[in-house]
This record gives sequence, C-alpha cells and structure tokens, in this order.
Amino acid sequence: MNKKMLIGQVGDSYDFLIAGCGFAGAVMAERLAEGGKTCLVVDRRKHIGGNAYDAPDRAGVLVHHYGPHYFRTNSDRVIRYLSRFTEWLPVDYGVLSWTDQRYWQFPINLNTFEQLIGRVSTTEEMEATLAKWRVPIDKPANSEEQIISQVGCGLYNKFFKNYTRKQWGRDPSELDASVCGRIPIRTNRDNRYLSERFQALPAAGYTAMFEKMLRRRRIDVLLGHDYLEVASKVRYGKLIYTGSIDAYFDHCFGELPYRTLRFAHQTVETDLLLPQMQVNYPNDFEYTRAVEIKHATGQKIPYTTIVREYPQEFRRGMEPYYPVPCPKTKVAYQRYATLAKSEPDVHFVGRLAKYRYYNMDQVIAMALTEAEGILDRQRSTLLPA
Repeated sequence: MNKKMLIGQVGDSYDFLIAGCGFAGAVMAERLAEGGKTCLVVDRRKHIGGNAYDAPDRAGVLVHHYGPHYFRTNSDRVIRYLSRFTEWLPVDYGVLSWTDQRYWQFPINLNTFEQLIGRVSTTEEMEATLAKWRVPIDKPANSEEQIISQVGCGLYNKFFKNYTRKQWGRDPSELDASVCGRIPIRTNRDNRYLSERFQALPAAGYTAMFEKMLRRRRIDVLLGHDYLEVASKVRYGKLIYTGSIDAYFDHCFGELPYRTLRFAHQTVETDLLLPQMQVNYPNDFEYTRAVEIKHATGQKIPYTTIVREYPQEFRRGMEPYYPVPCPKTKVAYQRYATLAKSEPDVHFVGRLAKYRYYNMDQVIAMALTEAEGILDRQRSTLLPA
C-alpha cells in the first residue's frame, strides 16, 4: 500500500478525495480505481480500516480494537466482492447474558425458556407460553413495544430494558423499534446470535483485507491527517465523505446525537476466560458486554484478551460510533440530508454520513452501488450523442 505523504507538495491531483478509510471509503476507492479513477484516501487515525481495524495487542492476541465486528450477510454480491480480498473463517457468533447471578442463553430461544422454567420443554409449549405473556400491539412504535409484543414484560425487563438504557442512554420507549428488533426471538434451539446465512470473519483479519483492497496503483492513502487540511493542498474532482454529516456542515443546524464507547482491555495468561465469545450484562456493572474474540479466531497462543465496553454520550473530540435512532433525530437529520443535496460534487456514504445504524454488509452494498453509479454516469457522458 502506498502511504505517500502529500502535505506540502504542489501539483498533485486526484479524481476523488475520500474522507475516511473504513468500509465505505475503502470500497469506494477500490471500485473507482478499478474503473480508472485516481483516489486519495485520507483518515485522521493512523491506521486503515476505520472501526473494523484489528491488530495484535502486546500479548500477541488479535483484537478488534473498536468493538467486535461480526461479519454476516445474505448478499451474494457482497460475499463475492469481499472474497476477492480475503479467505474466510466460518463462525457461529455465540452470546450469553449474565443476570440474576447466572448465564442465560441469548438471544431468547427454547434453551433460554428451559432455563427459565427449570425443566425440559418443547417449541409448542414455549410458543403457547409466549402467547400468554405477550402484550398485544399490532404495530410496535418503539423498542419497548417491539419486545413486549413478542415475549412480554418479564423477559423484556430481564434482558433488554437496562441493556438498552446503558447502550443508548435512553429508555427503549424512546428508540425506534428496529433497535431491539435486530435481535431475533426463537422458539427452537438455535443459539446463534445472528440469523444471516453467511457468518464468518476474514481469515487473516480485517486489516489484512483492507490492505489488499487498497493496494491498487491508482490509490494513495494518507493517515494521521484530517481531510480538511488536505483538501486545500491537493486538487481533486469530487469528494467522497464518510464522516458525520453534521460535522461536514459545521453543525449549522446543531449537533446530532451519537453514542460513543470506552474500551477496557484485560489480558490473561490462559487459553480462554469467558464461557462464550460475548457476554451481555443487562442488569449488572457499568459496561454492557465483554468480548473475547479469540473464541472466534481460534488463535493458538497462551494468552487471551477480554474487551469490556462502556457506552458514553458523545462529545466533540470523541469517536462517534452510533447514530441514535429515534423520531427526533430523524427529523434533525433530514435538515442536513436536504442540505447535502445542494452539494453535487460531494457523495455522502456510510453510517455516519447517512446517520443510520447500518450493518457492515449494508455499508459495503451502499458503497458498491454508489461507485457503480458514479462510473456509469461518467461513462455515459463520454458516449457520442
């Protein structure tokens, strides 16, 4: 990968300046470069990969430094695209929930139900019991209604209510139904955390995959700099912007709310420490979850590292991880989205630029579509009338 330092040089020009080197920026750069365009990718962090960055810690344990990134998708298009840059390590992402001084199978399924009632049961009995517990709500309007309409108030209070409050700093009744609705509720014995048919990690890690993606001849990468300081010192045709949309417009309509995270790492000289890759803590401790990604990577090393996540309210200078999905923020974002339409030379791509809680495969699909659209439009302008 070419990390040519461009600051201070005169005369450098690119077809595209790309702000951000996460999935949105890297996929856009790779596709545009394949289409013959020159790209400068700039990231103020000193590494590629954005929040998906992984690297060995001091003990040699491969760690996801910005929280676990569980790749999964149902999109053949996304699988085919990423498979050009990585082999895959199939994974069934496992999660337990710690509450009432014991571990519970999570997401809720027949095994969880049997733990609750203290005996062997059946799908039919669980379905009949949930039918009695559910609160009848035809169209759940928020995350609280979403869950109590599926499993009732008891399981909602045990597993969802306080976890969501810690994660988002808001009551579930204030958040879109999609927030808690992302977690499946099952009446069989499927313990998998996620339901997509393709679940895997890049075999050599995310960072290695990004390195291959950015290795094209027409891509330059500049790390440790803000795109604004670069924009005035190089010539470029269009901007691909993957950061916070309110920051791009200098918060002219006020700051959009985000949630950020603080990570606490604990390295232990043992093979594995947690009983599962992820343990949720809905009702105990200040952190929401502890993750031991070595369960998934299968790394052979006499150490392991646990990463605990402490959600926090975002303030300037912090990393904005999650747009807050609720009705008020949608209205606030729309003012910026309307303003973005007046920027024909800027393409807003990704979770922060669209202010929406996208999964990784959704961001990749968005970037593929956006890059293809750019190249198609430019090709069409070259065709004879």
